[in-house]
Amino acid sequence: MRVDRFLSNLPRFNRKQVRLLLVERRIKVDGQVVSDPHFEVREFSCVECDGEVLQAGKPPRYFMLHKPQGCVSATRDPKHPTVLDLIHEPDRDDLHIAGRLDFNTTGLMLITNDGSWSRRLTQPQTKLPKLYYVETEQPITPDYARTFAQGLYFAYEDLTTQPAELVVLASRCARLSIVEGRYHQVKRMFGHFDNKVLRLHREQMGPLVLDSRLKPGEYRPLTAAEIALI
Repeated sequence: MRVDRFLSNLPRFNRKQVRLLLVERRIKVDGQVVSDPHFEVREFSCVECDGEVLQAGKPPRYFMLHKPQGCVSATRDPKHPTVLDLIHEPDRDDLHIAGRLDFNTTGLMLITNDGSWSRRLTQPQTKLPKLYYVETEQPITPDYARTFAQGLYFAYEDLTTQPAELVVLASRCARLSIVEGRYHQVKRMFGHFDNKVLRLHREQMGPLVLDSRLKPGEYRPLTAAEIALI
């Protein structure tokens, strides 16, 4: 957000006062004196006026979790353990999930307090591929790959899915790459062939790959290089 908008959104300042504060160089962002009204203020920036803190900067945090089965992709749930229950970090309530998984789906989950970063990861416009390992009840025939590549019509949403890539690994297992995250999308895609998904595991989101050293329920911070990939 522009610094002039940030200041104007505070109840204590009107637009005229904001212009004056900037001209008089009384505003600091992350320790830097700011006079340009277009200067960008991030959600983690420390903003001060005459030494008084208007927004206390918090460091951005990014975690990779190996989600186990039987865990809800939510911050709170009255009946089941949640993904955030597995994160043992200070200020855990500031964190949110970037890309949810179904109750019994396992695999890569990304958790952060950086809303801009998570939006880049999940918004449809970016079309970041998500790679899943799938095991099914019935054999997977060549028709699946052709149909998924063309897109499937979902009547409930009145839309056709984006083209997806299927690589068959064995009679009843495959890897599927999709660029969307519709409600139960993978299960519904296989359901088009009346084939039940028995196991679903997310291995990758865009360039970020689940760390093979993480056991179900374990997590670790992302590296600086991994964060920069998004």
